[in-house]
Amino acid sequence: MNIEQMRADTQAVEHLIHFNNAGAALMPKPVIEVMTGHLQREARLGGYEAAGQQALELDNVYVSIARLINARPDEIAVIENATRAWDMAFYSLPLRPGDVVLTSTTEYAGNYIPYLQLKKQRGIEIRIIPNDEQGQVSLSALKVLLEDDRVALVSLPVIATNGGPVQPIEEIGALARTADVLFLLDACQGLGQMPIDVQKIGCHMLAATSRKYLRGPRGMGFLYVERSLCQNLEPVFLDLHAASLQTPDTFNIRGDAKRFENWECNVAAKLGLGAAVDYALAQGIEPIWQRIQQLARYLRERLTLVPGVTVRDLGALTSGIVTFTYQGSSSAQVQQWLASQKKRINVTTSTLRSTMLDMQRRDLLEVSRASLHAYNTEAEIETLIAALTHMPRT
Repeated sequence: MNIEQMRADTQAVEHLIHFNNAGAALMPKPVIEVMTGHLQREARLGGYEAAGQQALELDNVYVSIARLINARPDEIAVIENATRAWDMAFYSLPLRPGDVVLTSTTEYAGNYIPYLQLKKQRGIEIRIIPNDEQGQVSLSALKVLLEDDRVALVSLPVIATNGGPVQPIEEIGALARTADVLFLLDACQGLGQMPIDVQKIGCHMLAATSRKYLRGPRGMGFLYVERSLCQNLEPVFLDLHAASLQTPDTFNIRGDAKRFENWECNVAAKLGLGAAVDYALAQGIEPIWQRIQQLARYLRERLTLVPGVTVRDLGALTSGIVTFTYQGSSSAQVQQWLASQKKRINVTTSTLRSTMLDMQRRDLLEVSRASLHAYNTEAEIETLIAALTHMPRT
């Protein structure tokens, strides 16, 4: 991994310090070039004709994603965002009254709300897996919960949007497989940051986004569905791409994961997603992960020396998402102060509304979130620390 080249490929680092990679990372030059090149192609040729010229490249997007997560290309659906990708998997499950969904305290509100909707509509039950003493899912508690024959699904994020631990997803997957229970993994904050191998994890379904640690464009994501499961799930929405009309009274749903897609998509963004995956693979996911962990450890150590700052991260294994509170100042004030610096520093605020279960359990309303990527540097961290040290106290 060539950090100097990564920074050279990231034009914005010249004028800002971007610690909001868990929100939307800075796209590298090869991704931008692929996208702008296709938009120019559309302007010259027309949208359909430009897409036709890129048919092979569009097919290769599935190949690249499959390589990234150790899946098969026909197990991948490219969908307009991770939320819709997750929804397409979850709402397609034949959950019935009395079925139990197990999730973690770190579940994202965007996923938890659908649980509540199906609790209301279908009568499913939601159970929260207790944490162990380090703050991640208790594997012993999960094993006990899985003894209930009514458990139909384990569904949780690998890393919460408000930081917290990296969940022991391989162990969770093994327990779910042993119990013959489906496992849906939200990999949005993990993909591009850490190695994600669906064969090792054992998840049946996985949803992920383009815009976070993968460094792709906004408005693009993907869904993985294990081949043996795919044909047993009927998507909640169908069109002439997901299915084909056989007679005026009959249709066939396609056999691969593209049954979860729809015909219309942002072709430039889809190609950008493929370019982002290829860029990450070229750098090496393991070196990226090691670099991110190194930077995050350094930031946590430096934050503990700033008067009034409390680091809020838990877990035996933590990620590049570093969360903290500043006594006497709101997270919004911290965000505004850092953004006002001569060299702008981007952080964000994670609130109770996004991860309510975890935040209530820890008696937190909000945290400041600095999320680092491999292209960040120790010098940028020192600039952040200096700015926090000189922040006016209310």
